[in-house]
Amino acid sequence: MKLARERRGVIINADALQVYGALRILSARPSEEDERAVPHRRYGHVASDRAYSVGAWLAEAKVTLEEAWDAGLLPIVTGGTGLYFKALEQGIADIPSIPESLRKHWRDFKGDLDAELRARDPLSAERISPTDRQRLIRALEVFEATGRTLGDWHREARQQSVLAGVDVEKLYVMVPRGTLHERAERRFDEMLVKGALEEVKQLGALDPASPIMKAIGVPELRAHLDGEISLEEAATRAKAATRQYIKRQETWFRGQMTGYKPVSGLD
Repeated sequence: MKLARERRGVIINADALQVYGALRILSARPSEEDERAVPHRRYGHVASDRAYSVGAWLAEAKVTLEEAWDAGLLPIVTGGTGLYFKALEQGIADIPSIPESLRKHWRDFKGDLDAELRARDPLSAERISPTDRQRLIRALEVFEATGRTLGDWHREARQQSVLAGVDVEKLYVMVPRGTLHERAERRFDEMLVKGALEEVKQLGALDPASPIMKAIGVPELRAHLDGEISLEEAATRAKAATRQYIKRQETWFRGQMTGYKPVSGLD
């Protein structure tokens, strides 16, 4: 919001849970006051029963970015879903479907997958660990099915990505782990005060496999509403899940999001 005010910007959501209209509290969406203070886009616009995807977000983000540029505004894309940022920068490779017979061949293959890939696609083999069976199989089946390497597909996607040729400032907010844990736990207590339990109750009988039902806090508070655990235990479990999520996010950004400038998150 500070950047948006200083640079005439518009904030664009890149968080897979903040897209859902029913989860303002538990997804920590910007408040209505914040949304009135500076322009926010792509928050809370998805129905609870919709299986939203990276591809769907990317298509919407492209439109929103172009609208911002046309209006002379600075797009500020922010959120916690790393795959969204990768798709924005690198595109999504439009790899054709792999025939099931070919998939089965490599899944059942008993030989040296690394050697097989090196014979066909040495560049991919250099990037993939010889023990990473899943990625080796993927590279092999793509090459066999299309005659092109994974690198070729991804290179083409990057050339056609939304941000190809765009000057981008990339910032990663850094907060000490202990401080982040304290803030997250305090925030969950505040969520309960603001009505998180009622928010979960309003989700009704949605399929437990729906993405929205997997949001941190939803399974735990559902268990309480179903009489399985106390509210205190639900909060304890949700806070533990948040700590685990923080660890996964830090690992992801260290390994996947290169070229980002760390900035303090304590201001």
